[in-house]
Amino acid sequence: MDLDFVQRIVGNLLNGVVVTIILVAASMVCGNAMAVPVALARVSPRWWLKAPAFLFILCIRGTPLIVQMFMIYYGLAQFPAVRHSVLWPILREPMWCAVISLSISTAAYSGEVLRGAIQAVPRGEVEAARSVGMRRGLMMRRIVLPVALRQSLPVFANETVLLLKASAIVFTITVRDLMGEANIIRAQTFRTYEPLITAALMYLVLTWIIVRAFAWLEARLSIHRRAISAAAPGRPAPAAATVPLDAR
Repeated sequence: MDLDFVQRIVGNLLNGVVVTIILVAASMVCGNAMAVPVALARVSPRWWLKAPAFLFILCIRGTPLIVQMFMIYYGLAQFPAVRHSVLWPILREPMWCAVISLSISTAAYSGEVLRGAIQAVPRGEVEAARSVGMRRGLMMRRIVLPVALRQSLPVFANETVLLLKASAIVFTITVRDLMGEANIIRAQTFRTYEPLITAALMYLVLTWIIVRAFAWLEARLSIHRRAISAAAPGRPAPAAATVPLDAR
């Protein structure tokens, strides 16, 4: 390892880190937002909602991400209707195509995770909501989804780490993210270890930040559980730990 060479390239790699953070953050927000309707469709009793959601998850999870990314970036451009549409200014940009492909992949994986979490919500809470006359939509919004999201936070943390690592392939469609910058340096200088090891360490730091951020969020959303556990046997829990039914 030539530390002087590492000092010279660290600036370029940090520029790639900024692109990677923007890419992962945008894909995480968009993908998880799309995962909610996908999960709700999967648990719907209506087959015309459940079947398309099942096929979407099956196709996205069953095909390589790089194939999906190439089909969006390279494939859509061959259709004249796409090139003359209002979406062309977006679909011709590699960054946007990377966000779209990563968001679609995240929606499929997170949708299936959220589907399992929804079905794992305690039956008693669902029955309690029905007993007070809550409609299905209101029950989903106030009871089921908040509980499911809180329970699936550890899995979402893992999915976000996988999303970060999956973003390393976007350099194949000319996005100059962290891996893209490292690959450019490697090709220009014929040095392999310095740029790749430095990039790997930066990915490790980003992974640690993601894990700690989700751990903090999980702790914040579980304050009421710790307060109830800390209450002495036979004594009522502190007022802060009491969550009204309509406030969930």
